[in-house]
Amino acid sequence: MLTARWTSYDLDFCFEAVTSRERMKSKRTYFVEVSDSANGKKAYGECALFRGLSHDDGPFYEECLAAACGDVTASLSSPFASIRFGFEMAIGALKDDSVFLKIPSPWAYGEMGIPINGLIWMGDKALMFERIKEKLALGFHVLKLKIGGINLEDEIDLLAYIRSKFSCDSLEIRLDANGSFAPEKALNNIERLSCFQIHSIEQPVKAGMSDAMSEICRKSPIKIALDEELIGLKTAEEKMQILDYINPQYIILKPTLIGGLRQADEWIELATQRNIGWWATSALESNIGLNAIAQWVAAKHPKIPQGLGTGQLYKNNVPMPLSVKGDRLFCEGDFDSRFMDKLLWRQ
Repeated sequence: MLTARWTSYDLDFCFEAVTSRERMKSKRTYFVEVSDSANGKKAYGECALFRGLSHDDGPFYEECLAAACGDVTASLSSPFASIRFGFEMAIGALKDDSVFLKIPSPWAYGEMGIPINGLIWMGDKALMFERIKEKLALGFHVLKLKIGGINLEDEIDLLAYIRSKFSCDSLEIRLDANGSFAPEKALNNIERLSCFQIHSIEQPVKAGMSDAMSEICRKSPIKIALDEELIGLKTAEEKMQILDYINPQYIILKPTLIGGLRQADEWIELATQRNIGWWATSALESNIGLNAIAQWVAAKHPKIPQGLGTGQLYKNNVPMPLSVKGDRLFCEGDFDSRFMDKLLWRQ
């Protein structure tokens, strides 16, 4: 028989994390422990509720999490995407006799690294300039810049600086607008940005503006990636409809926000049928969630850099054998559950 319990945990950022939506100094997440009474073994997952972005954001989240713990067999059908993913990783780990999710691959055994992009958070022009220089010095070959939080002219200056130092042959630039462009200005903004040989731009306008997004994808000189647009879509019919109507060049998969790894697999299958590319991105999870996403990605042998460089964001992250060396994420060492064992659990 499987039983479960949960606890909340506040992750403290190493800096003020700024997006076009908000400023964050900390982020609350939730951990679940699933135990098997038949053999006394236990494993952990993370229900990484993303306030302000996830469809899970509501007043009764903790009550629903407690209900999922009370009926583990039904947890994978929870209406909450982050709860489904948290239990998916814990139950998967338990089945494989591990305390955290582990999927066999050369990466899982420390034999290779996953290529990742260097994430440049929003800030004022001077701060973003310094962060860009730091990532370049570390040897990243792909930078992802969050834009929309400062004046577009300053963002153009930053891109001009990058391209003055590195050509598109030596450095790939991805942009994430987080829906910050007004629909009537989006194509003009994208046109101005295109002179810097941009690989792609995520979610130029807010999710739900399907007509505008479809037009942007048809006319944009930069390839478009859907991100927030995928959140909240559950059925295969809904997914096919959005892909067919908007017809993006890429989709960004965030398992915490779309309902877990099985849902991500379905998105990949539907996108591949339509010649739409994809990559995975973590969504401010702790190392527990980041590890689960990386384990899944590594087993798919990704050909392009992934968005998995968030493990160093927090001062008090869960200790895991994850490390970033150059522009690659590595898993080197055995899992240790002692940190989790010491947490103050509550029902």
